Amino acid sequence: MDFIKNIKTRAKQDLKTIVLPESMDQRVLKAAEIILKEGIAKIILIGKIKEIKKSNLKLDQAIIIDPSMSGLTEKFIEKLVTIRKDKGMTYAKARKFLLEDYMYYACMLVKEGYADGVVSGACHFTSDTLRPALQIIKTKPKTPIVSAFFLMIVPNCEYGEKGVFIFADAGLIQYPTKDELVTIAETSAETFKKLVQKEPKVALLSHSTLGSAKHKIIDNIIEAVKITKKKNPNLKIDGELQLDAAIDPEIAKIKAPKSNVAGKANVLIFPNLDAGNIGYKLVQRLAKAEAYGPICQGIAAPINDLSRGCSIDDIVGVVAITAVQAQKDKN
Repeated sequence: MDFIKNIKTRAKQDLKTIVLPESMDQRVLKAAEIILKEGIAKIILIGKIKEIKKSNLKLDQAIIIDPSMSGLTEKFIEKLVTIRKDKGMTYAKARKFLLEDYMYYACMLVKEGYADGVVSGACHFTSDTLRPALQIIKTKPKTPIVSAFFLMIVPNCEYGEKGVFIFADAGLIQYPTKDELVTIAETSAETFKKLVQKEPKVALLSHSTLGSAKHKIIDNIIEAVKITKKKNPNLKIDGELQLDAAIDPEIAKIKAPKSNVAGKANVLIFPNLDAGNIGYKLVQRLAKAEAYGPICQGIAAPINDLSRGCSIDDIVGVVAITAVQAQKDKN
């Protein structure tokens, strides 16, 4: 059974309710139809009921909420004002947000317990997805930052966990500090363990392997590895490592023979967002890999982003991953 089929099977075992606020995008509606048909999750669509029904898709099992008509809206306005009153939120602003920006409504559904997670970003920027989530749902306790990863599934690949990797941060933090790298490494390892159900082996990537070059950026990585090892002595983590040393056992024997991660890494932590974004797109396009994300980690409930170039299958996959994350969060 391939990885995403396994995720779908796990999602079906304990159905969660996922909100799709981008009902104006036909890819999202077609993905919703597939999700409902396969029984992967319960779906809430936000939008105009007549417009959604014009799609002629089989969406009878979906709950459709039009904020301008819903009996929940006034309750959500009150709650949003309470949550954001210290930031100058007024009733007029709250009403405008909830009626015009469906991501705010989606987050309120999760906040108030009507749903378990949200998937958005097919036709919006990442900031449009994350801003309401951070304002309403906020971060998990003891999690200082939110980061984003791509779950990469590379066909016919002997590296990583039989071709399965996490690439982080490949969607959010532009130039992570050493402390941010620590959090990204820790949360990515935990995410890998939850989703892939295998031991994470974390490599902090660089153009240098264990001292082969010198630069302040490399010093940042070295310090992050030291801090993480001290905090999590049982976590397999190493760096700085070049990509070939991180994943190829033969190269690892030459470049990093004493490392317990080199040649076996399945969680790849990039030094900055440029490297992470370029890296995942290279693998996706040249290796014909499946790339699910950017998936967020560190928010108090699973609120996940999509690439604006996502396919229908990508949306289905991210919803399945979100549902499994929600299962873990509840547990």
